[in-house]
Amino acid sequence: MIWAVTRVRDMIEQRNAPVIAAPMAGGISTPELVAAVGGAGGFGFLAAGYLAEDDLAGQIRRVRELSSEPFGVNLFVPGPRRDLDLAEYRERVAAEAERYGVQAGSGHWDDDLYQAKVELVIDERVPVVSFTFGRPEKSTVDRLHEVGAQVVCTVTTPDEARLAAEVGADLLCVQGSEAGGHRGVFEDDPDSPAGGEPYGLLGALRTISGAVDLPLVGAGGVVTGADLAAVLSAGAVAAQLGTAFLVSAEAGTAPTQRAELAAGTRSTAITRAFSGRPARGLVNRFLREHGPHAPAAYPQLHHLTKPVRGAAGRADDPEAMSLWAGQTYAQATPRPAAELVRELVEQARTALDAAGARLR
Repeated sequence: MIWAVTRVRDMIEQRNAPVIAAPMAGGISTPELVAAVGGAGGFGFLAAGYLAEDDLAGQIRRVRELSSEPFGVNLFVPGPRRDLDLAEYRERVAAEAERYGVQAGSGHWDDDLYQAKVELVIDERVPVVSFTFGRPEKSTVDRLHEVGAQVVCTVTTPDEARLAAEVGADLLCVQGSEAGGHRGVFEDDPDSPAGGEPYGLLGALRTISGAVDLPLVGAGGVVTGADLAAVLSAGAVAAQLGTAFLVSAEAGTAPTQRAELAAGTRSTAITRAFSGRPARGLVNRFLREHGPHAPAAYPQLHHLTKPVRGAAGRADDPEAMSLWAGQTYAQATPRPAAELVRELVEQARTALDAAGARLR
């Protein structure tokens, strides 16, 4: 079913499934995953984070080769450049790098080629563009609207939601604290390991719906159809799932991470250890030993630890990889993405019917 590019709420409600595959950077959100979810009636996002402009352009072309369904692209909003003393953490990472036979990364700041990617999604007329780590400039939102694109902002609090509404966002992706991967906080509080007091997803949906009059998508801990039903019942127009799609056949998830997700034996925690920004992942040695010492320094720590993470992955060693996953990851079941979308919808219908029966 083709979406008419009007209001985002109308676009979502015309889909067969109120299911969105989250953008997962680092090669996980492949064009094949995006196309499979769209073909099953859901909606998929490419993750532009950490990609070179040409690589992102290639992924956009590949999605369009695989599917005529609409899709989105997610961009990281760069934070302010800050000069930080990383000497102590550099020593820690250098010791880890020696352990794995590599050199530690540069630890430099960059803007992730933000403006070049903005120009690309405008030129390519990508139907939906989402932003994480902050709100885009009003001028950027206006230019996206001029080419018919819809704008989504990831938010975690009512204050962030108001700021996103001010620049003309069409829809908000409300991220609860249960979510795997990076928290989408606009400003990272260096005195809090979670980047500020985090809302759970249902609490975030209810408080944010009272703060702004925009359609909301719920993200964080949504793995089963019952979770989808809960998010819809809380007022969201759709749910965005990341962890559930990590174990899909089409995802670019590393084999070592797949094995740890399947085992389901590790707890999760929010840490800055790998990137300098708060993110939820499976607890491993690197997270335990270095997390308490990691400064709020993104993307410097991301670049600093990248060679270590890569070497650990090549060695099939999960103890120094960033194993991003949500709190309910153990409930995720490997299957093709299209099958997962259909199953989520059926499970959600069953859950809503059961809930309705209890209220009679």
